[in-house]
Amino acid sequence: MMQSLVQGYKACVIGASGGIGNAIAEQLRIDPACEQVVCLHRNSIPAIDVGDEQSVAQCAEQLRAMGPFQLIIVASGILHTPEFMPEKKLSDLNLQQMHQTFLVNTFGPAFVLRYFVPMLDKERSLFAFLSAKVGSIGDNRLGGWYSYRASKAALNMLIKTAAIEIKRTHPQAVLAAVHPGTVDSKLSQPFSKKSTGAPIGRPAVLAAQEILNVLDSLKADDSGLFVAYNGERLPW
Repeated sequence: MMQSLVQGYKACVIGASGGIGNAIAEQLRIDPACEQVVCLHRNSIPAIDVGDEQSVAQCAEQLRAMGPFQLIIVASGILHTPEFMPEKKLSDLNLQQMHQTFLVNTFGPAFVLRYFVPMLDKERSLFAFLSAKVGSIGDNRLGGWYSYRASKAALNMLIKTAAIEIKRTHPQAVLAAVHPGTVDSKLSQPFSKKSTGAPIGRPAVLAAQEILNVLDSLKADDSGLFVAYNGERLPW
């Protein structure tokens, strides 16, 4: 499956309890070239809470001896909770929602970068984060969803900036922000077709296959790219 990585590569999926994260992990498990898949989430061993820097640091320390990893994918993210939905207008903005959204979508991944980059293989390696097309400033035509859009735009900047730095120590590494498209998952569930209850997205297993395929196609010069599941390069 991942033909660009070394035979016997090791993978780590952060946010593996979610729909897309779990589907990615399952696809990696059936790849004959993949020697090991480490699945991380709040209840895994070791556990990780991306909203807690100490948890991220401790998890990385416990995994250090298992490295290096040729593939790390961060699939954690938040759009809504039982307490809030994406804001439709400025008057919907509130600090608690913005803080929670940025904590999971931006601050957490920033510390994953800090503590997990040292475990990347010095040779060919991939470090991908699930972003979102609605985080594109250039593509924003509808407005709304303030916190989610802004948190993903900030995540994209972190990835682009880190890619420049990491190129100096890991010239063959590729960092990427990946738009997974609309997927049938808990994240998209509230937006299913109200009349029929039909999902608005494609199956998670298909999304996982497409994400892995596009990552496999990226070259070292593509590091820092914002790319969609179908290979489309997205505007910042």
